[in-house]
Amino acid sequence: MPAAAPAILGDAAPRMEQYARLLAGAGVERGVLGPNEVPRLWERHLLNSAVIVELVPWSGSGSLVDLGSGAGLPGIVLAMLLPDSEVTLLEPVLRRAAFLEECVAELELGNARVVRARAEQMVGKIAADVVTARAVAPLERLAALALGLLKPGGIVLAVKGAKAAAEISDAEQALSRLGVRDVEVLTAGRGKVDPAATVVRLRAPIRAAGPGGRTGSGTVRRD
Repeated sequence: MPAAAPAILGDAAPRMEQYARLLAGAGVERGVLGPNEVPRLWERHLLNSAVIVELVPWSGSGSLVDLGSGAGLPGIVLAMLLPDSEVTLLEPVLRRAAFLEECVAELELGNARVVRARAEQMVGKIAADVVTARAVAPLERLAALALGLLKPGGIVLAVKGAKAAAEISDAEQALSRLGVRDVEVLTAGRGKVDPAATVVRLRAPIRAAGPGGRTGSGTVRRD
């Protein structure tokens, strides 16, 4: 565990060590994590996921869906750091969903559940405060998937890289059609982790979409 980890993770640090062992062992064996990722597991994956908690808009209870959860990054990490929140790990691929189930049981995450389904199948069945996603899809497609899982006014936290601003530019027309209120590129964990996490945050429309998919309050902002 890196020296900076306890300050970031707090009481979740021992459980995170256990999760790291699961990822480096069964995770690699099952093909949910590449073996080349093991040496940088803490800095690039675990701590980079943990700092996203800075952008979650509550300190107590809330509901979060990790879209295309894969190995559980950032969903399992956030479930550890937000013990009073309900976390849904949404993953359509059987072997990944099975690994997530094992992690939830092994880590005794009573606030997390695994749902094996595609996002399109869960529209109208899930209404979360926050949807997270990491390396799932380009922003234009990701937004269309995530908005169907959100409450009105809920937010998407999409972990992206250096090309985040370019993705926003490419997706601007599509986001406007979806009625997205605002879009921002934010950084989480600056000065705590290297690299810091680059996150695109967008907000779902508050009012129902009208003709053409627009809402009365829908605007797109790029920062």
